[in-house]
Amino acid sequence: MLVLVFSVFAGGCTSESESELPVQTISQTPMSEISIISYEKTPVSYLDLSYNVSLAYREFGKPDSEPLLMIIGFGGTMDSWNTTFISLLSENYHVYIYDHRDMGESSKTLSNFTIYDLSDDAANLITGLGYDSMNTYSVSMGSTVAQQLLISHPEKVRKAVLSSATYSVLIPKTEVLHGLIEDALTNPDSSEGVVKEAVANLGYPGCYDNLSSIKNDIMLITGTEDIITPQSVAVLIADRINGSWLVRFKGIPHMGSSYAPYEYAEITKIFLEMNETPT
Repeated sequence: MLVLVFSVFAGGCTSESESELPVQTISQTPMSEISIISYEKTPVSYLDLSYNVSLAYREFGKPDSEPLLMIIGFGGTMDSWNTTFISLLSENYHVYIYDHRDMGESSKTLSNFTIYDLSDDAANLITGLGYDSMNTYSVSMGSTVAQQLLISHPEKVRKAVLSSATYSVLIPKTEVLHGLIEDALTNPDSSEGVVKEAVANLGYPGCYDNLSSIKNDIMLITGTEDIITPQSVAVLIADRINGSWLVRFKGIPHMGSSYAPYEYAEITKIFLEMNETPT
């Protein structure tokens, strides 16, 4: 496991003394030098899967660039991604963002679904878009989906970035996340899709025992101020996946790409572009 620690100059940063590793910094690209995408101005496309599920998606970047599938977390839609973060990634990659079934613009189903179903959806989306495989970037529940994708359909993934990840919401370390999901399940204002995602998360037994079977190149990104999926969970996952990267951003909370889009985009590009094949 390769461990990197980065210091981000943002409010609430912790002291550098918390880490035994040297702290590194990533330079930012000035806002004026990038073109910020617009979700409202980008048309939504739809892919019909073979089992009465239609997934809504948007795409950004050059069609001939390396593909990158973004897998969003619990309660989120494709519009939940930070636009600066997606804009930075689309400079180098053909980026696809999409809504899980029963969320956003994707089709509504008649029954509950599972994390296994969501991972199958991702695999079939990759195929349906015309690719044998893609790079993936996932966050929170999306990282759980991505881990199951790596276990069930490893051939569909080139490299994977797991941000704010956990392998289960049922472990003591994710009690805050578990509480949020329980609240969503019983909240009368929750949409049907959010309730179904809550059921899927609470019914998922976790994938810890199968993590060691993952042979793909993996990078985990975590923030030291993430109380929803604490950095200690990312350490456990990284320990189980041989050769994985673990990147910790000091002072950053859950879903850090919304708080440090430049830094998260830069380390993602570094990882995806690095050739780790022995020569």
